[in-house]
Amino acid sequence: MAGALLVCWGVALTLVIMRGKNRKAEAGIARERSSSGFLPTVANPGPAPGPAPQGMAWIPGGEFSMGSDSTAESLCSISGVTRDAQPVHRVYVDGFWMDATEVTNEEFQKFVTATGYKTVAEAAPTKEEFPTVLPELLTAGSTVFTATPQRVPLNNFAQWWRFEPGADWRHPTGPDSNLQGREKYPVVQVAYEDAAAYAKWAGKRLPTEAEWEFAARGGLTGKLYAWGDELKPGGKFQANIYEGTFPVQDGDTGEDGFKGLAPVAQYAPNPYGLYDVAGNVWEWCSDWYREDTYAAQKAQGGVARNPQGPASSLDPEEPDQPKRIHRGGSFLCTDQYCSRYMVGTRGKGEVRTASNHLGFRCVREAPPDAGSTPASRTGG
Repeated sequence: MAGALLVCWGVALTLVIMRGKNRKAEAGIARERSSSGFLPTVANPGPAPGPAPQGMAWIPGGEFSMGSDSTAESLCSISGVTRDAQPVHRVYVDGFWMDATEVTNEEFQKFVTATGYKTVAEAAPTKEEFPTVLPELLTAGSTVFTATPQRVPLNNFAQWWRFEPGADWRHPTGPDSNLQGREKYPVVQVAYEDAAAYAKWAGKRLPTEAEWEFAARGGLTGKLYAWGDELKPGGKFQANIYEGTFPVQDGDTGEDGFKGLAPVAQYAPNPYGLYDVAGNVWEWCSDWYREDTYAAQKAQGGVARNPQGPASSLDPEEPDQPKRIHRGGSFLCTDQYCSRYMVGTRGKGEVRTASNHLGFRCVREAPPDAGSTPASRTGG
């Protein structure tokens, strides 16, 4: 059972090694990106259609250049970080409301109290789901990051991920953990269907990948990160990521202010008022994952309007595993192993696999005709 779920999670973590970088290198990349296909973001004009729902921010929608490009590859120690995020292509989204932060433990608790909902991790897998697994291994639990006692080669994720019986949203790292004092932390250990169930209960939905990226970019054009082209502008971290030796025990130095998961909203928001769109926890999006999605949208020509993603999932590395999009990176992203806190890059996850660095935020559609243009309403 542990092995089967770890295999699912490993592909969900298609992360890459990132080279150390400095301001001079980033400045050179910024100059190169200015001519690499990113056209200006054109946000819809006008104010929000009304007062913001509690805890949400208005995202005006508009047209922007979505994706990443080959110049970002030079920030990584191995190739592939932008392969499924190319080509850069033009996209339009209507305006919408978006949670300013990731959904927190206290918010998810209200949902569970009101509905009695049980998450995927809280239910033991069945023999029908895993017919070859021994019955005694069919136990409730989820995937947990586990630091190694010493340095290890970074070519085998199973060295630092394990299936932990009893791990769930109430016990993020196992039965001995709890949420005491963590009410304002993002809820984790939620599979896709758990996030979608919460969103429906709250009168919201999960964002499309295009909505997520438009919102995360905050009106900026073609930047490496949600805040610009420098990882640490003015020498200050802008997100909760991993500094130090990965994945060694006590390897995270906490230079960004946190070792491990952080409460929400500990860094400055982006220009649209959104917090933690890079680092802290990965976030579910509604789109199925395919590595050729952007190529297909680009091939259609013109501007993709309110794209909903492909009709089904296909990951060539694991074609039998249905996967949805993850965005934003997490507190485990590091310049040694993961660079997908870069705003144009993508993640993916098997839909019934959760972990202690995966959460979500929701969106709410605006009233008809708010934050949209006639062309967008006819474009599908």
